[in-house]
Amino acid sequence: MKNLPLKIILLLFLSYPVQSQTVLGKWENTNEQGKVNSIIHIYEKENKVFGKVDRIMKEEDRDRVCTKCEGDLKNEPIEGMELMKGLEKDGDEYVGGTIVDPKSGKEYRCKIWLDDDNPDVLKVRGYISLFYRTKKWRRAK
Repeated sequence: MKNLPLKIILLLFLSYPVQSQTVLGKWENTNEQGKVNSIIHIYEKENKVFGKVDRIMKEEDRDRVCTKCEGDLKNEPIEGMELMKGLEKDGDEYVGGTIVDPKSGKEYRCKIWLDDDNPDVLKVRGYISLFYRTKKWRRAK
């Protein structure tokens, strides 16, 4: 019984790195200048990974809708939008899903993975054919 506080502290200490080694959680999406545009919440649903816009940082942009999106996302509010859909775990990556760019309305094939050197950096890659672009998102505090 006298070692119980030590065991609790040890358990908490050992569980922290495991939690930070996941793609799940909130991530800062930045622009080219490094300024945070939005917070994206990545979560699991039915054994697949999804991401939605949790918060747009500029208050005046929070009521914007996706005028260039197609289908169900057409004219939907960007804040709260599920823009990343259907990713499945494949080794250290999540693949096979799609991501929408609310500015252009374009949908891309997508994969995400944690940076090898820093688990607080998420790499997000969108594909069209053989062309791709990779962005780095930082874990939100």
